[in-house]
This record gives sequence, structure tokens and C-alpha cells, in this order.
Amino acid sequence: MPADNTTDTEHSGQPGGLSVTITTTDGIRVLTLAGEIDHHTGDTLRQALDTPATPGPRTVADLSQVTFMDSSGINILIAAHRTLSEAGGWLRLAAPTAPVMRTISIVGIDAIIGCHETLSQALTS
Repeated sequence: MPADNTTDTEHSGQPGGLSVTITTTDGIRVLTLAGEIDHHTGDTLRQALDTPATPGPRTVADLSQVTFMDSSGINILIAAHRTLSEAGGWLRLAAPTAPVMRTISIVGIDAIIGCHETLSQALTS
């Protein structure tokens, strides 16, 4: 899927923590996350999700490089989902790794936030 406007922004937590790259594809903001999402790195994710959504409140979180996520990450995703939904947009999760998908499934987030096997599916569904 071609990108219509790509802007890279790097948010870094502590070394070995969480990095976030923000791009825009077909008017959808894509957060590519890498590392661990926990109470030490949650602010990095929160800041990336709080960045004004341009051009609209549609966001995909690509979890394909996330190795761990605890309840801190779940709470941040739920809050972002709520905020984006209230603004008429949405949050979708893409390509979660097996350990992250296990957490998502146990908590039931996949019943609340759209969760897709690939980034492409998240962008087009």
C-alpha cells in the first residue's frame, strides 16, 4: 500500500525500552512500536498516541516488534481507543507478537479494539 505522506518521528524511552516511529499512510497514522510496553515505557507510548492525529483521528499501532506488554500498555490502548472514538476516529492493532496477543486475548481487548494479523489488514479493513 503506497504511503501518501510519510513523516518519521522517533520517541525513545530508556535504552532497550520502547521506540516509536510515526508515519502516515493513506491518511492513517501508523505507530510502529519496538521493544517492551510496561510501566517504565508507558509514557513513551502515551505521548505518541497523544500526538495530534493529522490529518484525522485514525491510528494503527503496529505491534509486530513488541516483545512484551503488561497492563500499563493495555490501559493506555484503551484510553487512546476511547479518545479517538469520541473524536469520530478509531484505533486498530496490527500484527501483535504471540506473547502480546496472549495478553490482549486474556484481557479481552481484541473484543473492544480491532486487532488484525497484518498491518495491511489493519489499514484496509
